[in-house]
Amino acid sequence: MLCPFCRHEDTQVIDSREAEDGAAIRRRRRCPACDKRFTTYERVELTMPAVVKKDGSRAEYDRAKVRASMQLAIRKRPVSAEALDAAIARVEYQLLAGAEREVVSQRVGELVMRELKRLDKIAYIRFASVYRSFEDVSEFRDVLEEIDNGEKPKKKS
Repeated sequence: MLCPFCRHEDTQVIDSREAEDGAAIRRRRRCPACDKRFTTYERVELTMPAVVKKDGSRAEYDRAKVRASMQLAIRKRPVSAEALDAAIARVEYQLLAGAEREVVSQRVGELVMRELKRLDKIAYIRFASVYRSFEDVSEFRDVLEEIDNGEKPKKKS
């Protein structure tokens, strides 16, 4: 493994442990040349389904996009990086479990919303307000009632 700081070709593993609910291995490494430390993650490489967008175009699944949207929703909320990583891993597991070559973007959004609801109710509301394009306060009220009652949200007609 190349050192990201000095590009030295040989780094030492200091510590290894399970991460993302067993879906990855987190390794702490040290470079003997520059003595800097860094973290790497080792995970199984599986082919994620392509994402079919609302306009019919297709794109590769992008973990970074999912992470960025979830990070925006949990911004300034008491959610750890480990909890976020585990939530993303569960989204990906659900996508892979479907064994489909393509998945509609709405499915990805719904999976993300389900995980945010588990992590933090405020983050869930933040994400839902953008994802569902809320236009007035009554739509917020509907989501708040959904959370209070534990029921499915009403669909726009």
